[in-house]
Amino acid sequence: MRLQPLPARVDNYIWVFRNDQGRALVVDPSEAHPVFDAANNDEFSPAAILLTHHHPDHVAGAAPLLHRWPGTPVFGPADDRIDVPMTHVAEGDTFEIEDWSIHVMSVPGHTRTHIAFVVETAGNAPVLFCGDTLFSLGCGRLFEGDAVQMETSLGRLAALPPETRVCCGHEYTLANAAFAAVVDPDNAALQRRTKEAKTMRDAQQPTLPSTVRDERACNPFLRCDEPAVIDAAARRLGRAPADRVETFATLRAWKDGFAA
Repeated sequence: MRLQPLPARVDNYIWVFRNDQGRALVVDPSEAHPVFDAANNDEFSPAAILLTHHHPDHVAGAAPLLHRWPGTPVFGPADDRIDVPMTHVAEGDTFEIEDWSIHVMSVPGHTRTHIAFVVETAGNAPVLFCGDTLFSLGCGRLFEGDAVQMETSLGRLAALPPETRVCCGHEYTLANAAFAAVVDPDNAALQRRTKEAKTMRDAQQPTLPSTVRDERACNPFLRCDEPAVIDAAARRLGRAPADRVETFATLRAWKDGFAA
């Protein structure tokens, strides 16, 4: 099995999860040409297309892919804003595509219908395709959902097995690291992750996938019960936050206007 992020647009990743038989899951194709090029170079064809949410930078390439590979099954949320023929999937659905066993989680917050896919294969760590809900060292903006929804969604993702590989929709790690360092400056795991990510980007390599284990250790949005993160939110609010949701909401609003 080969897990590959294809750079697209400005900072998107299209994920390709390929088996040894030349078949692949293609996740969140923001455009088609990176997939065409990779398929030509590596000689694979899509076994299925998975869509996490309706934003154009995650679905715009699906129609051209279907034009080249007609009949490819597409799975995504029930959302009329995604204009391709597909099978709608929702919380708790599980389905099999060739070598892949795929479990669907509802993770609203970034959008109201956002879903994530947890993909399992024999002998390998699970793979989480989380779109724009969870980023390495960060999380998505609240465009359609609220803080309660997003904090709940992130908590569910954080509860996945620690070895789960986290495949996010964008290369935001270093920008998120700058904010995380202000919130949690004494976190040694965060410092190590930031150094590692800088080395990867200097070498023009992706910082992803990360793991659930790493995100739980480093990502402030998953650490809203930690004293250092609560203290940072309290300084921002001028008082102690009422609960972890208010801690999360404070961090998210702070990050929205943050400039490194």
